[in-house]
Amino acid sequence: MARILIADDEELIRETLKDILEHEGYKTDLAKDGDAALQLIRKTKYDVILCDIKMPKVDGMDVLEQSLEIAPDVPVIMISGHGTVETAVEAAKKGAFDFIAKPPDLNRLLITIRNALDKSTLITETKNLRRKVTKTREILGQSKPILLIKETIDKVAPTEARVLITGSNGTGKELVARWLHEKSNRAEGPLVEVNCAAIPSELIESELFGHEKGSFTSAIKQRIGKFEQANGGTLFLDEIGDMSLSAQAKVLRALQENKITRVGGDKEVSVNVRVVAATNKDLYEEIKRGNFREDLYHRLAVILIHVPSLNERKDDIAILAESFLEEILEEYGMGKKPFAKDAISELQRIDWTGNIRELRNVVERLAILSQDKITLNDVQLYARPGNRPSAGNVIPFDDFKTKAEFIKWAEEQWEKRK
Repeated sequence: MARILIADDEELIRETLKDILEHEGYKTDLAKDGDAALQLIRKTKYDVILCDIKMPKVDGMDVLEQSLEIAPDVPVIMISGHGTVETAVEAAKKGAFDFIAKPPDLNRLLITIRNALDKSTLITETKNLRRKVTKTREILGQSKPILLIKETIDKVAPTEARVLITGSNGTGKELVARWLHEKSNRAEGPLVEVNCAAIPSELIESELFGHEKGSFTSAIKQRIGKFEQANGGTLFLDEIGDMSLSAQAKVLRALQENKITRVGGDKEVSVNVRVVAATNKDLYEEIKRGNFREDLYHRLAVILIHVPSLNERKDDIAILAESFLEEILEEYGMGKKPFAKDAISELQRIDWTGNIRELRNVVERLAILSQDKITLNDVQLYARPGNRPSAGNVIPFDDFKTKAEFIKWAEEQWEKRK
């Protein structure tokens, strides 16, 4: 059910609109002035805001501007008894969805609200679709470290500050980087990812900065590098601790001057890129060993975000496991299969050296191999890394070429156990 805020200093107008909209099935909240409206907008998620222009304390136009900063996707419909073309144009320029003169025509008001709700729904669906396409999952968990990370992302993302994300492999550093991009003013621009550990040192400079035709033996044509591809967006340098010193020097120059030079070229290319970096290494130790430039570290680490290991946030395992299970069951087309309470407790006792990535793999294994419910015995049999399964329980992963073959084998095992 859609929730609508009605902000108007005239009690009769507020109550009349409230009765009309609640009769139409909407939930409503009322604000008698601009200040009260902004307080409600800060703490409540609305689908549409109806706002009078002339109000005490905070003017309606100011409410419009501030509400679009607080909740940019919520449509605001301005209402005024002093409607002029100039006022309507000004409201539109400031981002109002529509302008309605008092006394409002009931049919027009309801149609405008429906159109605003359609727009709001479309924006939400588009964002969800983009997250699915870009694999941006929610950051799950309610532990103190995770809540702090979410709060930091909300504060830092809208700025241009560079961020260095630290943490062990499999903790979700890439997910933090994606949300920094999603919530930034560059969200409409590209998010370009580079795994510095996966690229040979002799190719990293070409990968980052591009190259000109003929600059080396296999350079048969010009290539645009990741810095240029990320222009107007975010460049995520994953495992930056593995980058060669020569590439580090060029990255430092790019960050200082916002310019790059392609390998084999002499022309400078301007780039407008926000850099987010991540590493599983202790960069202070790498600096001491001469493997990482201290000046580059200070350029990258304007904001530091440390992602804790799963063992440091075991209270979140229940939330993570339930979410992964729901996702996996849907992916495999399986029916509902809940965790038993003692199964979750057993998962919380495991030493998760592979962190979130390992937990998801274990949940996928449990989803496939357990029967109607994931029990304590299932977790002990299939999940605990320290267990040595008997010959009859060994899972012959190497024998399967596709997931379909694996599922067929698993179904046969279930039948045998019945």
